[in-house]
Amino acid sequence: MQQRSPASPPRSAVTYLDAAPGDVGQRIDNFLARHLKDVPRSLIYRILRTGEVRVNGRRARPEYRLAEGDRVRVPPLKREPQASPRQPSKSLRDFIAETILYEDRELIVVNKPAGVAVHGGSGLSFGVIEALRALHPELKELDLVHRLDRETSGCLLVAKRRSTLRELHALLRERQMEKTYLALVVGHWPFGTKKIDLPLKTNLKQGGERVVRVHAEGQEALSTFTPIQHFRRVATLLSVSIGTGRTHQIRVHAAHAGYPIAGDEKYGDREQDAKLKQYGLQRMFLHAHSLSFPRAGMDEAFTITAPLPPELQSVIDRLQAATSKVKEP
Repeated sequence: MQQRSPASPPRSAVTYLDAAPGDVGQRIDNFLARHLKDVPRSLIYRILRTGEVRVNGRRARPEYRLAEGDRVRVPPLKREPQASPRQPSKSLRDFIAETILYEDRELIVVNKPAGVAVHGGSGLSFGVIEALRALHPELKELDLVHRLDRETSGCLLVAKRRSTLRELHALLRERQMEKTYLALVVGHWPFGTKKIDLPLKTNLKQGGERVVRVHAEGQEALSTFTPIQHFRRVATLLSVSIGTGRTHQIRVHAAHAGYPIAGDEKYGDREQDAKLKQYGLQRMFLHAHSLSFPRAGMDEAFTITAPLPPELQSVIDRLQAATSKVKEP
């Protein structure tokens, strides 16, 4: 008698999802996560990276934003039965609640800690957005306006309503949202204020790791670097504003200029980073310092600032104590 093999997880058929007017401007990964609640985010990211998701017959990149009339084709998926949805731990919820810088009826601004992802996926169960949704279960449309790398700290903007999300995405597209970062780079930045306008292309290694390079066929990327303080030839503290929000943009532009971000394990200088450890450097020194953008009913731009976290401020203090300041010519 032939034995039956254990039942495998049920496999869905091809699914078609139509973008509603309220979905316009939303990233496709968030759109799919909202519609495919029984599918792990890690699987959603995988089918996007491998080109299995198509919009109007064409492969969709993970950062694609929906337009009116879009039809999204989702391939057959194996869906694991789930007894009950897991929730972020109370400690994570409480931790994220303490990082909220600002909140009103339309949005939340979080001072994201380094080491915490903005969302779950890629081996991580939960991130900032899952913790906020657990804190505010009544807010069914809570969503990320933009992203920060896991090791980057600072201002993270979250919309409470889809209409607010669309408005903020429009500001990003029209470059009306000013995003400023603080970055410590290795060496003595000699350029003064320098605009780097070089396209970036993302490549995927085996295992799904993303590596970004300056490439003529890449997406437009604009970063402006302004030195704030030099610490002899050891390091330079910079203010960085970005006109676009590409993956790893500041990190790749800084490294391409020859002055990588201190503590950047992917694009940095390991030998110099080892020397900076004597000043207390324990993580990548990149911090989303401020956001500024127009809001309805306000005469002046809405501006929010996230102070440097203690572990980065301590590095600056120790560099100041150990090195003499060099005035910018």
